[in-house]
Amino acid sequence: MTTCAGEKWEHVRSQMEALRKSIGTVIVGQDAVVELLLTSLLCKGHCLIVGVPGLAKTLLVTTLGKALGLVSRRIQFTPDLMPMDI
Repeated sequence: MTTCAGEKWEHVRSQMEALRKSIGTVIVGQDAVVELLLTSLLCKGHCLIVGVPGLAKTLLVTTLGKALGLVSRRIQFTPDLMPMDI
């Protein structure tokens, strides 16, 4: 049973490393943010990415979605946007 669990974690580790490399081909210099984003993904958690304009936040999320084979859409939030508007 230990071997089976070890093989599962090795598979997860290799998949995460492949995902990290895939994102790293597009996102440069944001290693800590990428690591935290992947950690939240692995833990089935949430991640709020905040920062000043120009830090590639949208590009990071779009790149993650493409690497996972997902379809993503972007909504520009404004102060008057209500949950019903989404």
